Amino acid sequence: MKKEPFQYKDGILCLTAWDTVTAGFSTREGGVSKQHYASLNLGLHVRDQQEAVHENRRLLAEHLHFPLHTWICSEQIHDNIVQKVGVSEQGKGVYAYEDGVPGTDGIYTQEENILLTSCYADCVPLYFYAPSRRLIGLAHAGWKGTVKGIALEMIKKWVHGEHIPLSDIQVAIGPAIGACCYVVDDRVIDAVKEIVNNPVPYRMVSEGQYTLDLKEINRLLCLQAGVQEKHIFMSSLCTSCEEQWFFSHRRDRGNTGRMLSFIGFKEVPSIDSSR
Repeated sequence: MKKEPFQYKDGILCLTAWDTVTAGFSTREGGVSKQHYASLNLGLHVRDQQEAVHENRRLLAEHLHFPLHTWICSEQIHDNIVQKVGVSEQGKGVYAYEDGVPGTDGIYTQEENILLTSCYADCVPLYFYAPSRRLIGLAHAGWKGTVKGIALEMIKKWVHGEHIPLSDIQVAIGPAIGACCYVVDDRVIDAVKEIVNNPVPYRMVSEGQYTLDLKEINRLLCLQAGVQEKHIFMSSLCTSCEEQWFFSHRRDRGNTGRMLSFIGFKEVPSIDSSR
């Protein structure tokens, strides 16, 4: 069995597969929000107090050593649009949800001192990395984004737009709702079957109701796109089961906060050869 790639440290789940980037997934620990949003709610589009969310984001920024003005947030519309971002997008969506990079669920960059971010409460966070070109990306994959192929879109952008060899692309699949807690209907199963070439991992629990592993679906899609199996790292953590760590839209019936996925390059200090 593969080692869990997201390891808990000081209230954060750190992605340990890539030691040259700052990447991970927040938990619900260590913030100032109250009641349903206790305590580190990082979503501005829920009914939490905006001032509390701003403070929570400031606390995380301080912990990660990425100031808020370096963050980039996207609108997240459950689609498959992927966009390259850079310095001109820094600060988008940090203080107001509607100011995020519009109409996109996937963002990527080659630039240092930028933190790509995305919010979650059961959907699948996808992290992308190409070491040889120092390219990093994030994609938000709910069931709609998954069946629209957002993972495939990111890989396609990198291969055809950035000329990245498939052999250099690595993917990490973060904590999300597992098959243990995710029940869907025929509409979702049929949509998944349309995009996945392999047998779809689902199980009927009652007439017209099935358990589905969205993380595994995204893993299969990355393999389908040509990413090497050894370059895919998948979390076993379920956001619905682990109530002490995660908010969950399904478990909490929509009245809940959001975690944040993040990835960024810290600037590499230059060496002064004159010394």
